[in-house]
Amino acid sequence: MSEKITLSFKPKAVTKRLLSVLTKRGQDVITNRYGLGTTGAKMTLDAIGKKYGITRERVRQIENHSLALIRKSKEYKESQPAFAELKAIILELGGIVAEKDLLKHLAKDANIQNHVNFLLVTGEEFTREKEDDDFKHRWYVDQELAKKIQGSLKRLYSKLSDDELVLEADLIDNFLEEVKDMNDKYKNEEVIKRWLSISHKIGKNPLGEWGKTASPNVNAKGMRDYAFLVIRKHGSPIHFKEVAKAISQYFDKKAHVATTHNELIKDPRFVLVGRGLYALAEWGYMSGVVKDVIKKIIDKEGPLTKDEIVKKVLKERYVKENTILVNLQNNKFFKKDKEGKYANA
Repeated sequence: MSEKITLSFKPKAVTKRLLSVLTKRGQDVITNRYGLGTTGAKMTLDAIGKKYGITRERVRQIENHSLALIRKSKEYKESQPAFAELKAIILELGGIVAEKDLLKHLAKDANIQNHVNFLLVTGEEFTREKEDDDFKHRWYVDQELAKKIQGSLKRLYSKLSDDELVLEADLIDNFLEEVKDMNDKYKNEEVIKRWLSISHKIGKNPLGEWGKTASPNVNAKGMRDYAFLVIRKHGSPIHFKEVAKAISQYFDKKAHVATTHNELIKDPRFVLVGRGLYALAEWGYMSGVVKDVIKKIIDKEGPLTKDEIVKKVLKERYVKENTILVNLQNNKFFKKDKEGKYANA
């Protein structure tokens, strides 16, 4: 999603030509505001104001006046091929693109990115929407298209439950359903993923699954969250040593085996179903040791024969049959009736 596009023009050369129409102070203000100097450092309105002994509001006025002068100049008209190329690129990328994503496409070097950003600010056909609760900073050249995409992203978000995880292919299908009346040229996987990346509220975890960014399933922050995602991806009970190994592999986090085991024990999302084997509680496994599982089964089913109990417990726990039989012999918890069935004591 961030492959570099080769521009046919040099952004620094275009900005140099545009800045040439300004006074020395105008050039200095714009250069410092947008990081167009050799270091690429950007200065705040306050910092520039202190440099000149003027208010931040006066700096803003100089900035706005300078941009207006540039747009009226012949140098600006002569630079139209560069602006047209940037517009064509934005349309090719989907018509609306997250700022960071767009700048990464256009240049690897942060200094050159600053020059491209200045050209986008200066070009009259480009609109920048500031970051808000729903979306990241983004640029677009088609207001109607931008509104449709942002509306579709909001609807897609509203249909996700809080901790739901969706495979990328399924989320793309869901999003395509939201934008089915859109121009077919935009209906490709790369554009859809680029549009999804605009959202602040929908995100992807390191395992490639999508959901609400507020969910620990997407924005995993600790060993327990990492373990949950690993076990969920595995799809069946897994040994805690393998969980630790997978956390290191998928999340590039150092996961000590003992620490991982301790975290699994403490969290009700996980159920110990065998010797060191953990499953997710959401898969329907009963919690507790073998004795507790037997008690819960009898509570639910009523008195059962030894064979019936063994069969049902083995669906819940990866243990030896003898372990179940030993537990059944504990008359403190279980009693056998005349028909040979076991009930809770």
